[in-house]
Amino acid sequence: MTIVQITFLALVFISVFGMVAFFLGIISPSETRQRLLLVGSHPSDYNVLKKPRHAWFDRLTKVFTPLSDLSVPDEGWEKSGIRMRFLNAGIRNASAPLVYFSAKTVLALAFPLTAYMLLSMGSPTLPITTLMPILLLVATIGYYLPNAILSHMIALRQREIFESFPDALDLMTVCVEAGLGVDAALSRVAVDIEQRSEVLSEELRLVGLELRAGSDRERALRNLAARTGVAEVDGLVAMLVQADRFGTSIASTLRIHSQMLRTKRRQRAEEAAAKIALKLLFPLIFCIFPSLLLVLMGPAFVHIYRILLPSLQ
Repeated sequence: MTIVQITFLALVFISVFGMVAFFLGIISPSETRQRLLLVGSHPSDYNVLKKPRHAWFDRLTKVFTPLSDLSVPDEGWEKSGIRMRFLNAGIRNASAPLVYFSAKTVLALAFPLTAYMLLSMGSPTLPITTLMPILLLVATIGYYLPNAILSHMIALRQREIFESFPDALDLMTVCVEAGLGVDAALSRVAVDIEQRSEVLSEELRLVGLELRAGSDRERALRNLAARTGVAEVDGLVAMLVQADRFGTSIASTLRIHSQMLRTKRRQRAEEAAAKIALKLLFPLIFCIFPSLLLVLMGPAFVHIYRILLPSLQ
């Protein structure tokens, strides 16, 4: 074996071992942590900001902190839109941006190196004019892969909030009509909606914490809309602020907005159902129809071939 092949096998082993160790640390937490999570079925509001820290995450941050400087924007990530994207994805750890930018640097360097080794093993005489565009393309994919993963996390989180928000509004309407104030109704809904959506429950708990800390209701609600990034939540915040300013009925406002959200959610479901036929068209044409044609017409073609070919000769 050549040195290139040995190096490639060593890199593959290290990569697979690191990925397995990483996912085992996430999927299989320690028994002590599991017991602590089982203590109390309804955690306190103050535990929302106290996420369990992992030792592997701290070590990973220390290792990759120097690499993050190569990808951090010039004006600093605090002034860029990436900070709001982390909030929309539900990532509030202070070390998450360092890991994010470090991953962009590592992937932008590791992907071309791996591609170069594979191409060298497959075709050692590959010209440089063909090799360089491939390496640049692979480096670009590695650099923008964390962006795609972050966008996927944001989309999943916003979808969960959108689907659970009408139920939360119904609960809030019942609480307001029963005589509770808006602040007390938000705290009550945050507890009750936890079984339906932990993400929405966490966001509503944060609103309650801001209100207890002395922030006014308008600012706390606008922070909720900014953290979630969901247009429907922003619309609700605007309606609640207007209802509070003009003294209109909050219960009727919540009921109308809940009906609008349910209609929109049903329309989205109908749109997704209408797209199924078009999405199934390509698998049917390229995968199922050729197989059916081969099974149905194959014996006929073989029979025709056996009968007609000797007569033509």
